[in-house]
Amino acid sequence: MVIQPNMTPQAIVSIWTETRKVFEKYRLPVTDNSLYSLVPNDISLQLLLTELNNCIGSTYNTCVEGG
Repeated sequence: MVIQPNMTPQAIVSIWTETRKVFEKYRLPVTDNSLYSLVPNDISLQLLLTELNNCIGSTYNTCVEGG
């Protein structure tokens, strides 16, 4: 599974606790608002998504269609 912008920090941290440090680094609250609504622009969002997915060892290359 790849972390995506429609996911919430709260859901992400509940599944992958190690991602909490990434949210702390970016000073983002662990809330039930989507990443898309919390991050100010597309560039920052892409950087955050890349770092979160690297943290959990997941990339679009490791995922298969349908789950």
